[in-house]
Amino acid sequence: MIQETATVIGEPTATTHHFRLNFPTSRRGVHAARHAAERWLAAQRDCPETATDDDTTATASLLIAELTANAALHGCVPGRHACLALTLTAGTLRIDVTDARGDRRPEPVQGGDGESGRGLLLVASLADAWGCEPYHPGGKTVWAECARR
Repeated sequence: MIQETATVIGEPTATTHHFRLNFPTSRRGVHAARHAAERWLAAQRDCPETATDDDTTATASLLIAELTANAALHGCVPGRHACLALTLTAGTLRIDVTDARGDRRPEPVQGGDGESGRGLLLVASLADAWGCEPYHPGGKTVWAECARR
């Protein structure tokens, strides 16, 4: 289910656009969520208050891909979906990915030669800010922000 809204907060010039999508924690679900988010971001280019440039959109796409893939890999609970939420305000994009596994908190792996575990290093290097918060009643939200370059 895709939800899209635009709301005015405070002064009429502070427009905020929202995108929200529940997706199965599978490769197909991650792929569909990423592409739906990319289409939504492309559509936002027509709104001058929140328009993003190509660099910001490319960065956002990488962040969305990594965070949704992590939710599928580390946050999978049978029968439960993850949620991708995007909030775009004045050229700053916040990406929230919520999954059902609050017991698995993300931590970047420093160094190492493994085939996985470096995705959060990518998130940390690309995002202007990122973090993890508990999600009630059980789960977590991993978020990242990127501002228009």
